[in-house]
Amino acid sequence: MSGLTARGLLPAVLGVLGVRTVREAARPGGGTAGVEEERAAQAGAFGFVPEGELDTVHDQPVTADEAACLGAVGAGDWEAAADWVAGAGRDWEERRRRVGVLARAAARDGAWLAAWEAARPGDAAAALVVADAAVRAAWDVRGARGAQERFRHFRELLLAAQRAAHAAQEAADPADPVPYVVEQGVGTGLGYPHERYEQLWGRITARAPRLLCAHTAAVEYWTARWRGSHELALGFARRAADGARPGELLRLLPLIAYFEDESGEQGLQDHYKRPEVVEAVDAALADLAAAAPGDRRTAALRHLLAWMLFWQDRDAEAVEQFRAVDGYVGALPWTRHARPERRYAHARDWAVRAAARRA
Repeated sequence: MSGLTARGLLPAVLGVLGVRTVREAARPGGGTAGVEEERAAQAGAFGFVPEGELDTVHDQPVTADEAACLGAVGAGDWEAAADWVAGAGRDWEERRRRVGVLARAAARDGAWLAAWEAARPGDAAAALVVADAAVRAAWDVRGARGAQERFRHFRELLLAAQRAAHAAQEAADPADPVPYVVEQGVGTGLGYPHERYEQLWGRITARAPRLLCAHTAAVEYWTARWRGSHELALGFARRAADGARPGELLRLLPLIAYFEDESGEQGLQDHYKRPEVVEAVDAALADLAAAAPGDRRTAALRHLLAWMLFWQDRDAEAVEQFRAVDGYVGALPWTRHARPERRYAHARDWAVRAAARRA
């Protein structure tokens, strides 16, 4: 238990909480206003971003080239989008990221994308952005409407997205895995049978065997939350991680599987302190240390590491990860909460205060 559970404080707190541990009371809404304010003040004193200023959309700062491209497409300049996607070359991870950024922008205003399609019929990059935008539109509808109407529209939009993804695959460079990665969101939503999903997976890995964005999407498909089970998800994650080189960041995958196996807010310390989870966290930390400087993919790993290190009472290590991503909470595990900034701030501020008491 952390330094916050000092000998004089622990009995009084446990008397109020019953069988709950002190750290479990740190979840959103679990502490008193005075304690929360004290934690926040201490985090602020160490230079962390206040809860009300946290960016809930991004997992890390937006790059200058991304901001410039979004500004241009906002003004109707579709050629800026085409050039930006082309600039990724055959860095498939980066191509996937850029397509996703533009797909989100198109969901807000797609006039520039329509102009791109009209000016360059059959353009592979435009078709890819259209497909990804369609997948995202379907998932947005799933979370925004009443149950019956929501799921009907969700399926209709996913079927349209599926057609768009197949069109993007036909237009693509045969070496490009990204149109097939985009279809992963369709497969999860429509519930592709395992055999069909394996076929899709084979098309991806034939082009890019260790693409992190594809692997993270596949773990989600194999979870009990979607089309598999914890055992299937963890087995997939471990096989991929064990076959990866240090720095490829595939050690993220078992962390996703363990996160998806959370049974609720109670008992998370027991869940994350299991030896197998501690071992997976240590392996992920080693993977992170071996990653190339400036690798933007590390942000997703750091966010999950911060959460798990927090529950493992490894507060100083958690603070190191919080400091690396601070200001941005648009990532797992925070985005699963109704107020991601609240969940993040509680865990961060608790870890900062506990680490300071131990120093």
